Amino acid sequence: MKEDYIVRGMAAGKQLRVFAITARNLVERAREIHQTSPVATAALGRLLAAGSMMGSMMKGDQDVLTLQIQCGGPIGGLTVTADHLGRVKGYVREPQVDLPLNVKGKLDVSGALGPGFLNVIRDIGMKEPYNGQTHLVSGEIAEDLTYYYATSEQIPSSVGLGVLVDQEARVRQAGGFIIQVMPFAEETVIDQLEASLQKVDSITDLMEQGMKPEDLLQHLLGDLDLEVTDRMEVQYYCNCSRERVFKAIASIGRKDLEEMAADREPIEVNCQFCGSHYRFETEDLEQLLQ
Repeated sequence: MKEDYIVRGMAAGKQLRVFAITARNLVERAREIHQTSPVATAALGRLLAAGSMMGSMMKGDQDVLTLQIQCGGPIGGLTVTADHLGRVKGYVREPQVDLPLNVKGKLDVSGALGPGFLNVIRDIGMKEPYNGQTHLVSGEIAEDLTYYYATSEQIPSSVGLGVLVDQEARVRQAGGFIIQVMPFAEETVIDQLEASLQKVDSITDLMEQGMKPEDLLQHLLGDLDLEVTDRMEVQYYCNCSRERVFKAIASIGRKDLEEMAADREPIEVNCQFCGSHYRFETEDLEQLLQ
């Protein structure tokens, strides 16, 4: 099975900052964990691919990026978190949502999301995390992130994302790109990039042709002199553990802990991101109280 990875680089003499990802395995892993319907797989997969690339832009070992979509459509909302190594995890509120294909014959991600908001939260160790919020402009996720970058961060960007599922509803292709225009970019470079991007209809079509992330960027940038600076393996990764969950229980306050221990019933906690199941007996709670 081919590995998932991100390539990062520059183009047009450092006037453009570029990222591309192939994410089939990690999106398929998410589908297996959450048993998502095809449209939920597509929505979550797009957000996972974007989160992985955006996470890789962070610098610190402890930095965490969270992408959150709060929406009025039947999918109910999505959450994805990523670290600086591009490791990513996520979940969908209603994983079994099922909709007919849209007018283009594609999975109706926009219809599943409906109206709502995109929140981008960066916890980089400051007192308060940075939080940017924008309206969903299309519900297709790539356009929503493009709009977020333009309005919240004032970075003109183009985001492309795609997930293709096969007849058995498994993930066949998943990936995407982010291209960001630096403040000193020349108009001719921007015009050339825009003209090139207008010719691209489907990321997954290009991946079906055998394009890797490097090829994808080369195809999008044409003769704008792509320079790949590094390549990073990525994966679906959840850092939950019994110890972390135990610490979370310890933080709820003594009074509540005493009530839980008095009930003499075990506590069961499920991780929303990976489905891991943790059980704590009364003795565990009493040990905490001591």
